[in-house]
Amino acid sequence: MFRFLNLPRLVMTLAILAIAGNVVGRAQQAVDGDDPQAGALRALYAGKPESWPAPRLGEGARFIEFGPLPRLPEATPREKALADIGKRMFDDPALSRSGQIACASCHSPELGMGDGLRTAFGHDRQRGHRNAQSLYTAAWMTPLFWDGRAATLEEQALGPMLDGKEMAGTARLIEARINRDKGYRTAFRAQGGQRRVTLQTAASAIAAFERTLRPPRTRWSRVMERGVAVLTDQELEGLHLFRTKAGCAACHNGPLLSDGQFHNLGISFYGRPREDLGRYDVTGDPADVGRFRTASLLGLSRTAPYMHNGLFPTLEDVVSLYNVGGGKDRTQGRNGVPAPIHDPLLTPLKLTRQERDALVAFLKVL
Repeated sequence: MFRFLNLPRLVMTLAILAIAGNVVGRAQQAVDGDDPQAGALRALYAGKPESWPAPRLGEGARFIEFGPLPRLPEATPREKALADIGKRMFDDPALSRSGQIACASCHSPELGMGDGLRTAFGHDRQRGHRNAQSLYTAAWMTPLFWDGRAATLEEQALGPMLDGKEMAGTARLIEARINRDKGYRTAFRAQGGQRRVTLQTAASAIAAFERTLRPPRTRWSRVMERGVAVLTDQELEGLHLFRTKAGCAACHNGPLLSDGQFHNLGISFYGRPREDLGRYDVTGDPADVGRFRTASLLGLSRTAPYMHNGLFPTLEDVVSLYNVGGGKDRTQGRNGVPAPIHDPLLTPLKLTRQERDALVAFLKVL
C-alpha cells in the first residue's frame, strides 16, 4: 500500500501544518499576554511615562515627557457667557460674505473639528492650498495656523473671516450683520459690552468658544490614567517604536504630542505648481522655507487627511513617508527664495512591515 503515497507531497503538507501550528501558538501567546517579547515590553512600560525607555532624539529635538493634558483655568461666568455667544457665531454663516460659510464649515465636530477634505473650499468654491487643522487642542497651542502666523485665538478667529478665499468678509459687512441681529445685541449688552458690537468683540467670543473645545477621550486617555495594560501587544510595540526606532517622539511629545515647533518634511513642492513656503512667508527667515508647525496627534484617527496640504489620506501613508526619511524637495534656490533645508531629524527608518503595522495600530489609539 505504501507505493501509492506521494512522499514529497506528504512532507510538504506536514511542514505546512507545523508552521501553521507555530503561528497559531504565537498568536495565542500574544492574546494571552505570554509572548516573551511582549512581556519584556510590558515590564519596561509598567511605570509612569518618566520611567519608560528614553526616546530616540536627534539634532534640534526638544523633548517633553508624555502626560495628560494640563487643566486650564476655570472659566469665569462672563467667559462662559461669551463662549455661548461664540458657539452661535461659530455656526453662523452670516459672518461670511456669501452668507453661506461658517467657521463650522471647515471645522465640524462630526469630522474631528476639521472638514475631511484634502484642502478646504471657501468663498465661491475657491479651493485653498492647506488642510483645515483640527481645533481639538486650540486652547493649548500657540502660535496658530500651519505657519504660525496668529499669536492668539482671537487673531486666529479673524483670519478666515477676512480672507478672500475663505469667508471673504469685511469688518463693515460683518459688524452690520451682527448689529442687526437682536439676539447678538442683547447677549453682548448683558455682558456689559459696548452698545455697538465690533469685529474684535466677535473674534473674542469665537475664541472663548474655541477655548472650551477638548480632544475626545480615547484609549490614550486611559493609558495616561491606568497605564499600558489597556493596550494590545501590537499597540504596545507601536508605542515602543514611536519612542525609539521610529523617532516620532522627537517632535511629537508632551501632553499635546507636539513640540510646537516648525519642521520641513520635504513636501513643500518647492519650485513646483503646488509650492507652499510655509513659515518662511511669515518670518522671511531662509531657515523657515518649507517649514510647518508640528500638529498635535490627539484624536488623530478622526482628523484625516494628513499634513499641511492633506497629501496623505491614511496613517499608513504617513508612516511610509517617515520610513523613507521624508519627501524630496528641490535643493537649488530660485527667484530670490532660498532652497528648503531638509530637517535633520528625518532619516530613513528601515521599519519592517510588522513594525509599520504596529506603529499605525498605536497611532489609532491616540
